Amino acid sequence: MGRTAGAAEAGSSGETHASGGTREPNGPKKARRTHRLRRAFLATLITGAVVVPLAGATRPAIPAPAPAALAAPVSAATLDETYAANRANAAEASRMAAAHGDRERATADRAMADPDRHFLSFDGRGPGLATEVFGDLAHADRVAVLVPGSDTSIDTYGRFRDAAHALHERLTRQAPRGTRTAVVAWLGYETPATVSTTVTTAGRAEQAAPKLREFVRQLRAVTAGKGAHLSLLCHSYGSVVCGRAASHLDVDDIALVGSPGTGADTAAALHTPARVWAARGSDDWVAEVPHIRLDLLGTTVGFGTDPVSPAFGARVFAAGTGGHSDYFRPGSTSLANLTRIVLGETPEAPHG
Repeated sequence: MGRTAGAAEAGSSGETHASGGTREPNGPKKARRTHRLRRAFLATLITGAVVVPLAGATRPAIPAPAPAALAAPVSAATLDETYAANRANAAEASRMAAAHGDRERATADRAMADPDRHFLSFDGRGPGLATEVFGDLAHADRVAVLVPGSDTSIDTYGRFRDAAHALHERLTRQAPRGTRTAVVAWLGYETPATVSTTVTTAGRAEQAAPKLREFVRQLRAVTAGKGAHLSLLCHSYGSVVCGRAASHLDVDDIALVGSPGTGADTAAALHTPARVWAARGSDDWVAEVPHIRLDLLGTTVGFGTDPVSPAFGARVFAAGTGGHSDYFRPGSTSLANLTRIVLGETPEAPHG
């Protein structure tokens, strides 16, 4: 609403320019703009289909050990052993990457082997996978799981970790006395590249959905003693993953931020008993992405209805003036409202 609604009203009134001409109604202008965006969208897809696979094929594999073999399933009682095993695995991955000559990956892996880090899982092979815990998971009353979007890997993990850390700090400060919180950064799937054809289709999300469901089941087992309230916070392409997994997820809240769509036409079509929330910052470029679904050469492209639109039916909350990477920025409106959702409080509604 706000600026968009105002523009529509001005356009429909036939407002006159200083030059004496009449301003064209906003509807046709918006339609032409959407048409241009669709053409640009398709051009990007076609270019990506040719260029990206060729470019990606030249990157050499980074050697790393297989994930740690755990002596027992992850549970509240085995968390310390799990954390230790994954730190040791990260240290070995760092040594192997260094021997291979990849200093950047070696540094990233070595940081994950720090004694103060707590990983439920770690896999240094390929782009890498990791699931990190912030807080006392076994005794948490409220747990937030972050699901990342495109271009998230071990090499870029720092920014994802920063988001989880910022949320955990805010939760720690804001939680009522006696309420324990934990945050889990779940990099449990191979995310698509932002400039690629995979980011415009649900293929990676379909592969990730069963992994997310299994992880949530595992998380419920770890927190069974507390019966924790579980919130899923899904950013960008991560919201496509959450949308694909939603119908079989035992979670209390699903929050979609910076979402290109979920693949579902409505929140009800996600078939989840969880409360579904959505927000988008006013400076987020994803607002310019056409919310469409097209059949292109036998592949469905795009993710349908805009989650912050009334047609989708989510509970929309304020995200402030931030951009696509600002939802977990300390001090931001979006972080404050995500914190409220995790704590079971009512977030601020959008203005205008």
